[in-house]
Amino acid sequence: MANAGPGRLTTHVLDTALGKPAAGLSITLYRCEADRRTEIASAVTNADGRCDKPMLEGEAFRAGEYELVFAAGDYLRSTGLALTRPAFLDVIPIRFGMTGSGHYHVPLLLSPFGYSTYRGS
Repeated sequence: MANAGPGRLTTHVLDTALGKPAAGLSITLYRCEADRRTEIASAVTNADGRCDKPMLEGEAFRAGEYELVFAAGDYLRSTGLALTRPAFLDVIPIRFGMTGSGHYHVPLLLSPFGYSTYRGS
């Protein structure tokens, strides 16, 4: 995997059911190569639903395939929501590719029964 040069990966989470940022949601970032998935970073969202620093930046930033895993069920339960058993959404993996340098932003819009994502700016 070639180094893509200067770049960064950020994310944020919005709770669309409550209409506010999803604070306290755990996120893990993995690098995916062949059949392997290697954990390279983790964070918990702050009061703005954002991570305090990029999930990936500088020398660690490389072109390739990655996966952000959002602990949605834990977050939704922490809001006092009674989820079904099993929860419809518990762990949300989002696999994506980064092809070059620059800013990659992968947000999550979350509710108890649905989510969406996109490449943001």
